[in-house]
Amino acid sequence: MSNARTPIRTPPMFNLAWPLLVELGLAIASSVIGTALASRISDEAGGAFAIASQVSAALFILFRIIGAGVSVVVTQNLGGGQRAAANKVARAVVGASTWLGAVTGLIAMLGAHGLLHLLNTPAEVLPIAAPFLIALGPAMLFDAWNASMAGVMRAHLRTRDTLVVLIIMHLSHLLLALPLMYGWGPFPALGLPGYALALTASRMIGLALHLLMWRVHLGITVARDDWWRLPRTELSAVLHIGLPGAAENIAWRLAFMVSVATAAELGAKALATQAYVLQLMGGVMMFSIATGLAVEIVVGYLIGAGQLREAHRVVKRALARGLVVCVLIAACAALLGQWLLGWFTQDHEILAAGATLLWITVVLEPGRTFNLVVINALRAAGDARFPVMAGAFSMLFVLAGGSWLLGVVLGWGLPGVWIAYAADEWIRGLIMWRRWQTHAWVPHARTSRKRLRSPIVIEG
Repeated sequence: MSNARTPIRTPPMFNLAWPLLVELGLAIASSVIGTALASRISDEAGGAFAIASQVSAALFILFRIIGAGVSVVVTQNLGGGQRAAANKVARAVVGASTWLGAVTGLIAMLGAHGLLHLLNTPAEVLPIAAPFLIALGPAMLFDAWNASMAGVMRAHLRTRDTLVVLIIMHLSHLLLALPLMYGWGPFPALGLPGYALALTASRMIGLALHLLMWRVHLGITVARDDWWRLPRTELSAVLHIGLPGAAENIAWRLAFMVSVATAAELGAKALATQAYVLQLMGGVMMFSIATGLAVEIVVGYLIGAGQLREAHRVVKRALARGLVVCVLIAACAALLGQWLLGWFTQDHEILAAGATLLWITVVLEPGRTFNLVVINALRAAGDARFPVMAGAFSMLFVLAGGSWLLGVVLGWGLPGVWIAYAADEWIRGLIMWRRWQTHAWVPHARTSRKRLRSPIVIEG
């Protein structure tokens, strides 16, 4: 590995990670609050919220085709001193987000019943989940724009600004969701569709704020044509990173949806248990997610500047800290398991089953941390194809197949499903770490560095 002669100055990891950590915490808190609000209607509504949200999250992965690439390409260009190229890439992803968001929203709206049937949604949950998923469709277009614009902001190290936008979005969502769901004042009680309507309105506010932030802080103004154009030159660089990144996410999500279908097959109560524990899991893993995102930003800058040795040191330090913190957080969640689950339900069977799953999480989370940190680092270094190729076998046979085998065939129920989660995360995590530790990513990093100097990337 080689070092650049003039080291680039990147902010301390903590300065990038803490706004991301708060941002993730707010997003997770919003999801937890949504689940709690739904569960106040009934446990069936809580299950409907969870399974429709899982379908929405699966469709959202299509945005990763752009999102996984834009952050890396922009940071590499900025690290290499190519600000004009970075701005052209930023404007290019706006049009790509329009098309992806529109297609995703239409899939949700037109295919809601079919998608929910594929997941073995219980008969008592389906009539609640389908209208909710349909109502989520319009929000997906605005989510696509917001996700891409936030990725560009983070690549420019404006993590605090993205945090401000997210705070405003979530506050407006909550303030609108309560009256629309429960029928306060002049508003009719719309239930879960009211939650989705409030979500769309809050995302419209977020888009307006992102456009303002781009213009004021980044000097980027989105022209009328930018909303629908698909410029080949800029998007080719994004897709080089984004397509493998999206493929890895899509493969994992499809395998995970098999586990969700397995939980649904075990009954409405098992589905509710799965839903409530997954909400708590979001809080457990948000430090690792924030660390992984911060690592991707810093490594992208360092690769762009040619500082490969420093990139290697950054990843090792971040991973060591992430492993310690994630185990501590998971253990605390397990110790407080029944009390935390009491936010959602008072059903003693759900509380006991959920507490068991939280203890399995203590074993699961270190493996997940390897994936969240190292895969982001590999992607930032340009080694984007390896994670999906190396992890496909585990996701298919261990996560998807193992969930069904242990949960249904062997009769282990939800604990069997979560044991499959843990095995998959550890297998893939150790494979990724070996890839990084043996420096197999270095040729890809050097290729990325050369690509930045190519006229194809920096023209115009």
